[in-house]
Amino acid sequence: MQRREVLYGIGATSIWWSIARADNASPHIVGVLSSRSAIEATPHVKALREGLAETGNTEGQNVTLQFRWADGDYRRLPGLAQDLVEGGTSLLIATGSTAPALAAQAATHLPIVFLIGEDPVGIGLVRSFNRPGGSITGFTFLTSELGGKRLGLLLELVTDARTVALLVNSGNSTAHSQIEDVQRTADALGRQLKIFRTAKKDDFDPTFASMMEQKIEGLVVANDPFFDSQRDRLVALCAMNRLPAIYHIREFPAAGGLEHDVFIRKRTLSF
Repeated sequence: MQRREVLYGIGATSIWWSIARADNASPHIVGVLSSRSAIEATPHVKALREGLAETGNTEGQNVTLQFRWADGDYRRLPGLAQDLVEGGTSLLIATGSTAPALAAQAATHLPIVFLIGEDPVGIGLVRSFNRPGGSITGFTFLTSELGGKRLGLLLELVTDARTVALLVNSGNSTAHSQIEDVQRTADALGRQLKIFRTAKKDDFDPTFASMMEQKIEGLVVANDPFFDSQRDRLVALCAMNRLPAIYHIREFPAAGGLEHDVFIRKRTLSF
């Protein structure tokens, strides 16, 4: 079981504890708000159900899960959050980037459990790690804070790259902080960083064409659930354009990204 699936299971304990504290008339209804698609989240949902079962709560018996999927379109999240609230849920689980957590927080004062990759204090979700305050709590991987580190690792492999790029989702509220983090590293290493923004699948081909026109020599793909769901296409475009790239989770290498990047590394070092 991978890191995210483990935390989904561990998080079930916190989720059920939050349900027990809820005053709603339907204490066994849990709403799950995600920026992902149902297919993309299949292993996460499996881990959530298993984690709940381990605490004595089985879907269809003493707990009901209601899912709302944004399918990568973050603009849908506020409406989906409101739909869950109006559906009688007593707890919201917000997962798949900061956007679902912020949408849930804006929609209700019901208990919220989030699972994100950003700093929840910095974006205003909680007051502090030790004392979150309000009715919201959760888990963070802080993976969005590691973009600069990823760039450094990429440049250890592609040592002669002078112009590099960061691909961010323009619909992600943390894109600005992701850019700042990678920009600091690029400046410190004396590399030119160019930012490419995209928020839908149709943008990928023209975006990569622009990267090639601007002679990009290395790419950092930002931490974003939308990009995760499009990993096959992103890996294929990097391979097609012979562009070394680095990603934030193992699913990209598992989809062929590692084979591609090793090939690029060998090609680069052989010249």
